[in-house]
Amino acid sequence: MKFTITAALLLALAGGASEAQAQAKPDTGPAVRYALSFPNAVHHEAKVTATFTGLPKGPLHVRMARSSPGRYALHEFAKFVYYVVATDGSNHPLPLNRPDPYGWDVTPGADGTVVFSYTLYGDRTDGTYAGIDQQHAHLNIPATLCYATGLESRTAEVKFDLPATWKVATQLRPGADKNTFTAPNLQYLMDSPVSLGAQQVRSWQEGDQTIELATLYAGPVAEVDAYAKKVQQVVKEQKAIFGELPTFDFGRYTFIANYLPQATSDGMEHRNSTSVTSPRPLTEAAGTRNLGTVSHEFFHAWNVERLRPRDLEPFDFQRANMSDALWFAEGFTQYYGRLALRRANLIKDSEFLEDIARWANLRQNSPGARYASPIEMSQHAAFMDAGTSIAPLNAANTYLSYYDQGAGIALVLDLELRHSYRTTLDKFMQAMWQQYGQKQKAYTPTNPYTIKDLQRVLGEVSKDTAFANRFFRQHVYGREQPRFAEGLLTAGLAMVPARVLGTALQRQLEFDGEGRILVAVNTQTGSGLYKAGIDRGDQLVALDGKELKSAADLEGVLRKHKPSDVVFVKVKTRSGEERTTQLILEEDPNAQVKPVEETGKMVSTPAQKALRETWLASQASK
Repeated sequence: MKFTITAALLLALAGGASEAQAQAKPDTGPAVRYALSFPNAVHHEAKVTATFTGLPKGPLHVRMARSSPGRYALHEFAKFVYYVVATDGSNHPLPLNRPDPYGWDVTPGADGTVVFSYTLYGDRTDGTYAGIDQQHAHLNIPATLCYATGLESRTAEVKFDLPATWKVATQLRPGADKNTFTAPNLQYLMDSPVSLGAQQVRSWQEGDQTIELATLYAGPVAEVDAYAKKVQQVVKEQKAIFGELPTFDFGRYTFIANYLPQATSDGMEHRNSTSVTSPRPLTEAAGTRNLGTVSHEFFHAWNVERLRPRDLEPFDFQRANMSDALWFAEGFTQYYGRLALRRANLIKDSEFLEDIARWANLRQNSPGARYASPIEMSQHAAFMDAGTSIAPLNAANTYLSYYDQGAGIALVLDLELRHSYRTTLDKFMQAMWQQYGQKQKAYTPTNPYTIKDLQRVLGEVSKDTAFANRFFRQHVYGREQPRFAEGLLTAGLAMVPARVLGTALQRQLEFDGEGRILVAVNTQTGSGLYKAGIDRGDQLVALDGKELKSAADLEGVLRKHKPSDVVFVKVKTRSGEERTTQLILEEDPNAQVKPVEETGKMVSTPAQKALRETWLASQASK
């Protein structure tokens, strides 16, 4: 993600720099040069050296990032750095001072140079951290490279010293030799993941731009070939949604894919690339799950990388970055990531309908969504987006992911636009793109949007400002539940209750292997367990007079009852107290989504069928 460095940001990053310093012209002096080698990769270490030259007198503030573009929580990357040494250009030691946990102060020598070296530990291959071993290195740059405050506008040069079989995959611009790459400024550098290893590269032209899949994968070459063809279909389908590809800065977009057993499933968007990681193979259902991440992340090349919320501009590496618009930036991306797969015929109708059911069920059954709007859920990202906490959260009752909540909003809005306004959510995305994403300058959007901009454009596309205002008042600023059943019916789809007794109860329990049935999570507000005063860590000892020692014991009791039956339950609390109370048995509150013709009660009208077919049909083939 690319941003303009403001005076306020420079002041915050300097951590004590004077206002005059912060307001000075950006330093566009000599390039910051980085060198990376991997002499101890077997133990997950890299050697990193950063060379800063042409420095003024006074201390240089060297920092490690605390946050990372595309992530909204703090990750404190300084904790992976040790054996820090600083010298001048002649290798004379320079004293280091550590004013806080996140960086170091070092005064340059007479030559105006600081050579800052350290060992980096990394053993997590995903979009946030660094994963290093004898087979590969997958590097998220904020987790890898230090930087110096005040020098953010300088170009950067990164040189890799690699084993003979390793190649580089990155959106960084190729430099003077095959293992040297450049970035125009710090923001671009930090947004540029790097994969090192025995790459399998497949590239193709989409219009006048190059798309490439750079994969680390131990499986057959034929599997990579087949997978690359599916990725091409995703690219074409998403291009059709917006009507064009973004103009990638150097004419190239790279899927940086690590499909290795040691990888963690993840995806992270970047301006001209995406980092996608998974331990799953590229075949059958596992390969389709990997494609789901690819589809989501590629949609971000428009939505959030260039079509960007104003409250994420500029990105601050020293704090958690909060946005009111993640329900749109991530949630609408979630919706289109799945819809594009269906339109490309890479998943079946039934799989997409499972997605729809999930979004609807989560929203309808979430206690948290009754008390917090999508904007408020977006603001909660700093605590939920791969953030960690030792103390448990009450998320079951206070939180609904802005991914799922936003996808549900996108679904209902798309169907309402199609049914009532003779337009589509595709047209809305195109209008947003043309007004707020298409124009870029210096690797950053010229006109980032606000929530009010989204509302205004919806009024323009629907030609009904009152509708747009009402929709945002109810479902974006407000907490009113979208009318899923009503909207789905316009496409000839019905929400069919699951009506499975006990499922709601069983989902909250776990069997510990020692004959105990424990409540595994915070019980949900309004549930039978909640009303009975039972919560996480409590043990269900007996139900309706039957001692519970296995899942079969529980299922046997539930089969004898119907929803709303009241039974006695014997509980051993986590404090060791035993008590008996009453428990109301509940059926599964979730519903399935099916074509109405499959319910045996209704028949789709021609208009419903036409809307469904147009909605799910490929747009790339038109």
